[in-house]
Amino acid sequence: MTVTYATTAPADGKTETNFAPPPPCGSPGCAPQPQPQPQPAQTVTVTVTNTRFMRNTSRRSLTPSVLFWFLVYGGMDLAQSVGWNQTVGVFLITPEFQYSWFIGVIIGACVAALTMTFLPKVAYYLLGGIMQLTGAIVFTSAPNEYTALLAARYVGGVGIGLITVPFLIHIGEISTLQRGFESGMEQLALAMGLFIQVTYDTEWSLDDSTNLAHGILGIVFSVIGLLVTLVSVESPIFYIRRNQEEKALQCQKMLVAENLPATVNALFEEARLYVVESESRSLGEELSASVMPFCKLFFFRCFVAFTLSLPLTWSIVESTATSEGTVDAWPLYLYGGLRVLSTLIAACAVDHLGRKGVSLLGLLCMAGLMLGMGGIYATPANMYTYVYYMGQVCNLGLAFQAFAGLFICSSCPYMGEAFPMRVKPFLVGLIVSCEQVIHIIVIVAFKPTTEYLYQYFLIVGIIMLLGLIFFAIAMPETKKLTLRKAGELFQRVHNVRPY
Repeated sequence: MTVTYATTAPADGKTETNFAPPPPCGSPGCAPQPQPQPQPAQTVTVTVTNTRFMRNTSRRSLTPSVLFWFLVYGGMDLAQSVGWNQTVGVFLITPEFQYSWFIGVIIGACVAALTMTFLPKVAYYLLGGIMQLTGAIVFTSAPNEYTALLAARYVGGVGIGLITVPFLIHIGEISTLQRGFESGMEQLALAMGLFIQVTYDTEWSLDDSTNLAHGILGIVFSVIGLLVTLVSVESPIFYIRRNQEEKALQCQKMLVAENLPATVNALFEEARLYVVESESRSLGEELSASVMPFCKLFFFRCFVAFTLSLPLTWSIVESTATSEGTVDAWPLYLYGGLRVLSTLIAACAVDHLGRKGVSLLGLLCMAGLMLGMGGIYATPANMYTYVYYMGQVCNLGLAFQAFAGLFICSSCPYMGEAFPMRVKPFLVGLIVSCEQVIHIIVIVAFKPTTEYLYQYFLIVGIIMLLGLIFFAIAMPETKKLTLRKAGELFQRVHNVRPY
């Protein structure tokens, strides 16, 4: 704010510097004192800045928090899909109930990918949030009706699909040095939703209160998400592509804290160059440049599906029941908490230590732990007879989630950096859809028996080891790089540097 004071000052701008008192009258040197002349009033403008409330803070950092609330509820739905819904006394959990949410996500991701070129991203956030709110209301109003809950899961899945694809692209376009942390909010929110669902599902394992709690929390999170959606800012790239540079510049100013002109101009010029370079290439050239990034991100993101699956849920529940003598023991509460903690650590580390090193460490540990669980399940008697072996499986399952967060977080910034601008929505939507297909295949193909668990852990463990070698050679390190530079590294066949 600006405060104006009116005061007087010498008209000629000179300042009296002699502060000695004049000699008293009647003494030598006494002179008649001149009468003070009225001085013209001058205006002095004093600007006071309220650093706490009036500062033009960055709305870039607020945008990830907008989607955080939607994705927390999405994490609760995801947890239900992979077995964290033990209300067996209410209705029989069918395979369709478990994979229905994933089908909804595929539908929403495809719709978003095909229309993102024409609509601002806030439209997807609002529509997706409304669909999630609708599903949550159904869960609250009909917690015992199987058909209604099934429909609610389809609707909620479509809402998450509409939100996820724009979110990954949006954060990649508006973020700078903190792109890894801010885009990693996707996996952090899903992990938080998993933790919430696991906690109350374990607490009320034979009560339909889980569905009621699921709906109430879904309403709360969806309403908060819809309210804070109003503070989200569109990417300047969206308007630059439409030759609306004035709107793009306004968005860029809102995305920079303190609205510093030099920073605003530098980021705006970088965004403009990103658009110009993409527009200068033909669609065929962009598709050709996307082949190598797609191969890398397809496998990397699909590995995320293996970190939270139905066999893993069966394993931790059965091993806890055998080793602890009950299905509501402490390992189940710790299961979700470890994933949240490790994801938070990874989100804070990927912008400083790097995406590649953190994710490879997580993948290496996951592969070893997966093969270790497979080795125990290779002997069927271990599952039913020996408490010691099931205790070891329980410990390995907890450690697996502790390292899973280190791997999954890097996939979020990679998704926003890898592809050329014009084909990015289609390829991101395709990869997100393929991730859901992996979940559906696992739900349909594997059963909760020792033979199937052994096969699953052995196959996935070997796949992870092979993926570790591939990612160590092919994946680039993109911390503190612009979208243009990161895209160039993804187009290279190999990027052996670990940092």
